[in-house]
Amino acid sequence: MTATGRIHSWDLSTGVDGPGTRFVLFVSGCPLRCLYCANPDTWHMRDGRETTVDEVMAEIEKYRAFLTTAGGGVTITGGEPLLQSAFTGEILRRCKAAGLHTALDTSGFLGARADDALLAETDLVLLDIKSFDIGTYRKLTGGALAPTLNFATRLDRLGVPVRIRYVLVPGWTDDETAVDGLGAFLAGLSTVERVDVLPFHKLGAHKYDALGIPFPLKDTPTPDRDLVERVREQFRHHGLRAV
Repeated sequence: MTATGRIHSWDLSTGVDGPGTRFVLFVSGCPLRCLYCANPDTWHMRDGRETTVDEVMAEIEKYRAFLTTAGGGVTITGGEPLLQSAFTGEILRRCKAAGLHTALDTSGFLGARADDALLAETDLVLLDIKSFDIGTYRKLTGGALAPTLNFATRLDRLGVPVRIRYVLVPGWTDDETAVDGLGAFLAGLSTVERVDVLPFHKLGAHKYDALGIPFPLKDTPTPDRDLVERVREQFRHHGLRAV
C-alpha cells in the first residue's frame, strides 16, 4: 500500500532549491518556530492536504522530461520533511528510481529520523543552519542547535553532498564571532559544496496577517549589500564557496 502524507503545495522553481529547474514539494508540519519563517501556513500537519505517494509521483511525472532536460529534479521542503520521514523517504526513492535528481531541504533538527536508506536516495541535502550560537539558535527557532550539527557531521561521514542555507538577519545572525565559528565548523566537512547566504526578507508577512498572528520580525530591517558581502567573505575566509 502506498504511503500517505500531508502536503501544503508544490511549485516549479529555479534558484536556491537545488540545481536546475526543480519540482518543489512543500510538506506540512514543522517542529520549529523560526522568527523569520516565510511559510507559517506550513507549521501544522492538520492544515495540509492528505495525499499518497502515488498521487505525488503522478504529478511529478507530468514534468519529468522537462525537469531532466533542464538539469533539475525534485526538492522536498516544508515545513520540515523529516517530520514525515516515511512519506518523504518513499518519494525520494521513487524519484531516484525514475532517474530524477533528489534534494532534501531540512533544518536537520529531526536528522535522526532520516535513516541511512533515506539518505542513500538523496543526491543533495539543503541544510538550514539558523545560527551557530546556542542561545541565539534557541531564541530564533525554539529548538536546540546540537541535532543539526550532529546531522551535518553524519552527512559528511556518509558522503552526502550538502549545501548550507544561512539566513542573514540583522541583529540575529550577523554576529561576526558566530559566523566565524560556523565557517570553521563547515570547513571541517568535506561534502559541503557551498554556503548560500540568504538575506532576510518579509515576503511572508501577509501570511501572518491572514492567519491572525503577529510577525515577530516586522520591525527588523533587511540586510544591506555590505553586510551580506561581509558575511559571505567570512565564509570564504574559511575556504568555503559562499554565494
